[in-house]
Amino acid sequence: MGNPRGASGVQSMWRRDGRIPRPIIQPTPYVMTQPEPSVRAPSTDPFAQLPDSARLWTFGVSRPLEADEEARLLARVDAFLERWAAHGAALAAARDWRYGRLLLVAVDDRVTPPSGCSIDALVHALKELEGELGVELVGGAPLWYREGGPDGPVRRISRADFRAAARAGRITAETVVFDPALTRLGQLREGRWERPAGEGWHEQLLP
Repeated sequence: MGNPRGASGVQSMWRRDGRIPRPIIQPTPYVMTQPEPSVRAPSTDPFAQLPDSARLWTFGVSRPLEADEEARLLARVDAFLERWAAHGAALAAARDWRYGRLLLVAVDDRVTPPSGCSIDALVHALKELEGELGVELVGGAPLWYREGGPDGPVRRISRADFRAAARAGRITAETVVFDPALTRLGQLREGRWERPAGEGWHEQLLP
């Protein structure tokens, strides 16, 4: 009989009937994998943890601030809010700084309602910053609008000058205005804080 192995010493693949045997394929075991948990990006809304019913205040800075002035203002406000309390109970508060001119402060009055003294303390802190920065933050009841279009710079103007600019056509029903008189965070979220003049009470000042 001939050598059952090939010349190289490897066992021949051929069966005696001349056919190549079918290879045995082992099934690949199926492994169940758990889906990757979704990771939510942190919210960039400083008021995200506050309810629509939260009290809201808007304070406008009378002129644009330099970068160091802005940093100083916000650092002082943040430090104040961290220790803000009413009758010894901490207030759940947050702030937002918009367009380099407008400071918004909100507090959840369901947790601890701000007292008259605590609100006075906030106003006093802002008045101290007025003196240090040489700006106005509290009082005066100015109006605020965007000049030159929906993306234009934020401007401060008196009510009389607003009327005059409207008569001259520089302010129209499409001019974006801000409403610092809003008192609830839900109103801000509804888009009532920043909208065209013709959609809110500013319309009364238009010709």
